[in-house]
Amino acid sequence: MSNPTIVLVHGAFADSSSWNGVIERLRAQGHSVIAAANPLRGLDSDAAYIASVLDDVAGPVVLAGHSYGGSVITVAAAGKSNVTALVYIAAFIPAEGESALQLTDKFPGSTLGPTTRPASYPIPGAEAGTELYIRAAEFPQQFADDVPAATAELMAATQRPVAVAALSEPAAAAAWKSVPSFSLITTADKNIPVQVQRFMAERAGAHVVEIDASHAVSVSQPEAVADLIGLAAK
Repeated sequence: MSNPTIVLVHGAFADSSSWNGVIERLRAQGHSVIAAANPLRGLDSDAAYIASVLDDVAGPVVLAGHSYGGSVITVAAAGKSNVTALVYIAAFIPAEGESALQLTDKFPGSTLGPTTRPASYPIPGAEAGTELYIRAAEFPQQFADDVPAATAELMAATQRPVAVAALSEPAAAAAWKSVPSFSLITTADKNIPVQVQRFMAERAGAHVVEIDASHAVSVSQPEAVADLIGLAAK
């Protein structure tokens, strides 16, 4: 079997640059890497887009998702025989019929809700939708508490808003039921409570690594993220 291509999917309130440190380390390990742009508009449509990225890759793929990106890869990988492993980085691992918001509220601990602000965005041929940002002043503490302040402030300025519809939409499939999974659990996470992460990983039968990190672990500790993805690639 050829060396797998690593496809990385960012989550809400982030963009593909959040993987930069991880990409550098994966390339140093000899991997080809694609950091896909997650539209953050709706789970089914986001997953369909990522599935199209997978279809464009020749050979095996290790698919990794951060945060809401975990929901996206869970659906996108369904029926994709070239996906050899799923890697969840501080991420949602939904079962069929579960949404990100539903899982967040399964156990207490998330402080994300009060730090967000809504905004309206146009939907062609329909009423406007609602998307969420983390307020810039609260972004560093909420999302990236272990990232250098200057970097966290840049992340706040470049964050990609997520549609409320995307967080509310139930997963139509659960690829982890047939694809080996790996989970990096962030014990200092303020977005997805650690108890939720542990519940999802155990249910999926994932290979688990726990780390003392914020939700922005791909930025604060890219070595640990790259190491787990590299393990999945083997």
